[in-house]
Amino acid sequence: MLPVFLQGLSLGLAFLAPIGMQNLFVINSALSHTFGRALATSLVVVFWDISLGVTCFLGAGALMDAFPWLKKIMLGLGGLLVIYIGIGLIRTKASLDGGKDVNQPFLNIIVAAFVVTWLNPQALIDGTMMLGAFRATLPAGGDLPFILGFTSASFIWFNSLAIASNLLGAKINTRALTWLNRLCGVVIICYGAKLLFDLARMIFG
Repeated sequence: MLPVFLQGLSLGLAFLAPIGMQNLFVINSALSHTFGRALATSLVVVFWDISLGVTCFLGAGALMDAFPWLKKIMLGLGGLLVIYIGIGLIRTKASLDGGKDVNQPFLNIIVAAFVVTWLNPQALIDGTMMLGAFRATLPAGGDLPFILGFTSASFIWFNSLAIASNLLGAKINTRALTWLNRLCGVVIICYGAKLLFDLARMIFG
């Protein structure tokens, strides 16, 4: 099941790397705090992100178990959504503006990390559709390796981002982040195309 684990890991990294509110939160914390505080903040974000990913994955699985015909719909809509997200990343210029204020008590940081992760209805919808689409393609026994890979990406990415941001400081710029977004966009589009290919194979054999 190593290929399934690696699929979840690479998908997770491709979706986390583009600059969004979570990444801005981690970057701003790393740029304005000590190494230890930056790493603690990233671990809080990892916790909330993993809880969101597992919830979306299990929720999509429960829906498909209850309504088997949803697999094809999940594959079709999920594939199109993933491609749409990828195209948007290629066309969008990254910005370091918009991060939350991280110069606050740690309890407030925990709450703020929850807000930027969970209190986004679109993230819940997109996460459920995307993970539901991929779950529909997994072989028997592939659920656990896939979600372990996907959640491992969160731990690897946010901690690496915090460490790199804290060490590099002002060397981080929007041009590099924009190219990172574009690279992730291409990877994500390939994943979306795979989902649509799996749907076609499911329908036409």
